[in-house]
Amino acid sequence: MKLMMFSGDRQVCVGEKGPFHSMLRSFSTHFERIDVLVPPQPGPIVTTTLFDKVHFHPADCSRFAMPRYLFRKGRELIREHGHELIISHDYGLFYNGRGAAKLSRATGVPYLSEIHHVPGVPVAADRREVFERWITRRYVHWAVSRAAAFRVVNATEMPELLRSWGVPAEKIEVIPSLYIDLDVFRPVPGQLEFQQDMVFVGRLVANKGLDRMVAALALLRKSGQRVHALFVGKGPLAGELRQRVRQAGLEDTTRFIEWVDTPDDLADIYRRSRVVVCASTCEGGPRFTVEAMACGTPAVSTPVGVMTELLQDGEAGRLCGFHAEGLAAALLDVLGDEDRRRRMGRAAWERAQPHEYERAIANYADGVKRIAAAHADPGARA
Repeated sequence: MKLMMFSGDRQVCVGEKGPFHSMLRSFSTHFERIDVLVPPQPGPIVTTTLFDKVHFHPADCSRFAMPRYLFRKGRELIREHGHELIISHDYGLFYNGRGAAKLSRATGVPYLSEIHHVPGVPVAADRREVFERWITRRYVHWAVSRAAAFRVVNATEMPELLRSWGVPAEKIEVIPSLYIDLDVFRPVPGQLEFQQDMVFVGRLVANKGLDRMVAALALLRKSGQRVHALFVGKGPLAGELRQRVRQAGLEDTTRFIEWVDTPDDLADIYRRSRVVVCASTCEGGPRFTVEAMACGTPAVSTPVGVMTELLQDGEAGRLCGFHAEGLAAALLDVLGDEDRRRRMGRAAWERAQPHEYERAIANYADGVKRIAAAHADPGARA
């Protein structure tokens, strides 16, 4: 089977081996050919080939002209290779989805719209996310009659949202996107020395709830609890985060790391942390919490993405609200009893197992093949 993907990934064409590169290494073994059309990249316009089967085609136009490029280049490739499904990674101003819909209509090749999360759902971090939520709803209303199906990556939040926006249940495909290498992210024998009580890993942006994390740590300090925290990541709010920590008087118990060299180093950080924290207002996963859980570290999280499904019963960690007081209470609950925290860690490890890398990617590939077969058009034209 041959696939076409419309992606916004910018890492692969400049030589960076991020999550998309890692996923394609295994995903490509399930297909004969995958063509990935991506936005313009720095330097010469050159097709990059990975794993002998995956071909990245950077655009020769501006981002605003992407729908036309996707149609033109996609039709050329379909004529040459005969793809059976178009996968569109949809977000932002939905250049990919608009191009995919036009190409699908012209060629008869069905397209799958992937919406991993919606900014502002369940809570908007700022006005921009309010706008992005509105744009996404408009796109979904437009695409529902054009897309073969919508892929979502959690079983509760996104299906409920899409159904409320008028998408029929039969058009919603739940296919998780957490691909965790359990040979790397795993507990190790013996008891390691903890280096911090809580850890956060991720891009330092508005939806991550960084201000609430600092406010929760400050509340715990006022109550006599000195919680040592580590923030791993970089982003536009890095300076503001450090300033908040200084203003709260938490510099003596807070550390920052911008970059971790290897997954093994990251796994070691998780194992040396008592709890992993997600205070986001919207997420598809998030990946880092499940990586930490696979290492035997319990999680405290807002009810976003897959975290509601993983933590609802309180066995593997705690859910909290979108406010500092609730986050502080959940942290205190997990950290206040070491025996219970260890039991949560064992349950967290168990909850992470279904997301094993090869198993999860094979499930994605099987889902893609099923969708393509269900919507095959014998009279497809190029």
